[in-house]
Amino acid sequence: MPILPRFFVGAARVFAAVMLLGASVGEAIAADEAPSIYARALATPGRSDKDKERDLRDKPAEVLAFAGFKPGMRIADIFGAGGYYSEILAALVGPKGQVLLVNNPGYAKFAAKAMAERFKDGRLAAIERMEVPNEHLGLGKDTLDGALFVMSYHDLYWEDKDGFPHIDAAQFLEQVRAAVKPGGLLLIVDHSAIAGSGQAPAQTLHRIDEKFTIADLKSHGFELVKTYEGLRNPADDRLKPVFDDAIRGKTDRFVHLYRRR
Repeated sequence: MPILPRFFVGAARVFAAVMLLGASVGEAIAADEAPSIYARALATPGRSDKDKERDLRDKPAEVLAFAGFKPGMRIADIFGAGGYYSEILAALVGPKGQVLLVNNPGYAKFAAKAMAERFKDGRLAAIERMEVPNEHLGLGKDTLDGALFVMSYHDLYWEDKDGFPHIDAAQFLEQVRAAVKPGGLLLIVDHSAIAGSGQAPAQTLHRIDEKFTIADLKSHGFELVKTYEGLRNPADDRLKPVFDDAIRGKTDRFVHLYRRR
């Protein structure tokens, strides 16, 4: 075998290393470009432009990935209103899973137009829509792999006598605890209130104190597992109502994942 000059040996090694690096980079890029199950759920055909615009603000793929909801799960979207998250979840859990869109009469009335649009012409027939009284949710015992409140947990502490009567929050949460299987997941996304303010801002600002939320859910059998910071907004002073034009859609939001004991 001929002996190659040292220059050619070195060049060959560099070339081989570059080729190997190029292959590795190519594989990494391909893996990065492969859509996750959460991105695919958002890419389901038929989603409205309005929902896609909301995706940019609410980052549902990131939030659901954080929660770890997966295909085959049975999940309740509690006070899910018009079903924005329900539609995404239905695509995520697939035919072997199930999504329940749970509204009380007040929420159902508030979201009637949005629901009519989302479910028109038989769309999303796999989603079970439930309009139920606060004291009888009808979710059963150990029936759910997961549940979520998206910007609606605070409404357990809000009262509008004209259309949204008082909720016994403790009794309501006990129903949720009973329905979620031991070890099952509860996702909470809500508008942050000033630390130490408790539940009071729910009535005036539609916000709720994060530490109050943790203690409240712990008292009903849910342990905080982790938090996601991707919906934070330090520019929100947390003193304005969430419907104020200056902050609407841009509130500081906390995202918690709990596990049922």
